Amino acid sequence: MSKPTLPDKLYEIMLEKGYNENLSKLICENLNTDYTAGRMIGYVCHYSDLPDGEIVDEMLAILSDRNAIMDKKQSQYAQSKISHMYRFGLGVEEE
Repeated sequence: MSKPTLPDKLYEIMLEKGYNENLSKLICENLNTDYTAGRMIGYVCHYSDLPDGEIVDEMLAILSDRNAIMDKKQSQYAQSKISHMYRFGLGVEEE
């Protein structure tokens, strides 16, 4: 038997706290990495009796943060390639 993932644990926690099964599935389908699910677990466990709307708002905030981090990493990678090109050229010999 495989070890439950953090999204699986988030799903269980949300059901234990009394959230609707459909909402819990939706949240876990969108927060399907350990990083995003872990953040939501921290949020859900820190507060009690959060309205569904606040749970959805937090999910959207977590996804927005994740996208910003991904964009930053892509930008850093592109910048490193440009810097390498400036330093070492394109590898084409000039005649």
